Amino acid sequence: MSVLAIGLSHRTAPVSLLERVSVTGDALVKLLHDVQDDPCVAEAMVVSTCNRVEVYVTVDRFHAAVTAISELLGRHSGVPVDELTPHFYVHYEERAVEHLFSVVCGLDSMVVGEGQILGQVRQALKLAQRQGTVGATLNELVQQALRVGKRAHTDTGIDQHGASLVTAGLALAGELAGRRALVVGAGSMSSLAAATLARAGVTDIVVANRTYERGARLAASVGGRAVEFSAVADELAGADIVITCTGAGRHVITPGMLSGPAFLLDLALPHDIDPAVRTVPGVTLVDLETIQESGIGSREGDAVQSVRALVSEELRAYLDAERAAKVTPTVVALRSKAAGVVESELGRLLMRVPDLDERARDEVAMTVQRVVDKLLHEPTVRVKQLATCPGGDHYAEALRELFNLDPKMPEAVREVEL
Repeated sequence: MSVLAIGLSHRTAPVSLLERVSVTGDALVKLLHDVQDDPCVAEAMVVSTCNRVEVYVTVDRFHAAVTAISELLGRHSGVPVDELTPHFYVHYEERAVEHLFSVVCGLDSMVVGEGQILGQVRQALKLAQRQGTVGATLNELVQQALRVGKRAHTDTGIDQHGASLVTAGLALAGELAGRRALVVGAGSMSSLAAATLARAGVTDIVVANRTYERGARLAASVGGRAVEFSAVADELAGADIVITCTGAGRHVITPGMLSGPAFLLDLALPHDIDPAVRTVPGVTLVDLETIQESGIGSREGDAVQSVRALVSEELRAYLDAERAAKVTPTVVALRSKAAGVVESELGRLLMRVPDLDERARDEVAMTVQRVVDKLLHEPTVRVKQLATCPGGDHYAEALRELFNLDPKMPEAVREVEL
């Protein structure tokens, strides 16, 4: 089975298209299962954020899998496949691993270096685990990717390079201190928004959320106050800054709800704020398209170069370990066959020389075993080393051929390990 990644992101598609393809909640679970149920797919995980919709799978047939997943993304989004195809990117095997490592490090984000993607990929993995759509291959790959992402944010200055979509959006808002803010939503992005506003000196922060208790907890954490979601229209009248990220899947703020000047930051996909609010005098709307067009989060520096080098290093280590792991079942099968030969020959010896005492039998058994171990040591060590090179799996094939190993035995060993 090989890893395949297929999707579209802010780099390949307009935000308006990402908005149509984005999936959350029950729709995300349905897509996940539909992908995993395809005959070409063994394991599946879906990452759906405001920047991207990506499907990671393990497959045994590349072209059939690409076609099937493309059609599923079209069916679930209601967007014709022909319209989606020009915006898709497809990464396979080594390139898929490299892409995932780059994504979790924030290198592929709209705001380079943002840390939210780590949590988003972690949540995608947890969902796939709960739904039973990931196995050993994807689980190990994504866990390693998360470790790489954490290392990137710990060991480099990538966090200072560009913190988040929130800071990128608010950079367009001007002076924040002393202004009144309304945060609509209480998820991770809204929590980051509230904390960012508080650090910037915004002392009057109101949080509106569909679940009042969750909104109240967020408001308390920043010294603000919570209101019912139904009070959004009333609170808009006195807000200078409004930040939304609800996942409602519909417009929660429309032009008729606004009556005065305000800075609105919409971080949701699909959008929370009707783009038509731009027609309201004094209203400034910044959304994902605005951030993308501003280029405020895409500038590169030394930290980004350091993370790129880290990704290359971690990719080599991962691929070396993966290649070595592929030869391990063959080595185990060879040693198992050797152990069987030793046992058989010792049994034959004891039948021919039944008068050997126990001490002599043990000495003969240990001697024969040492001989076998020494004969096998060098070739098994070398084949593991050679397996880390490109095309290294051919050495395992040669080992199976030279020692006439049962083709089913290495696979049986692999299944036991899994």
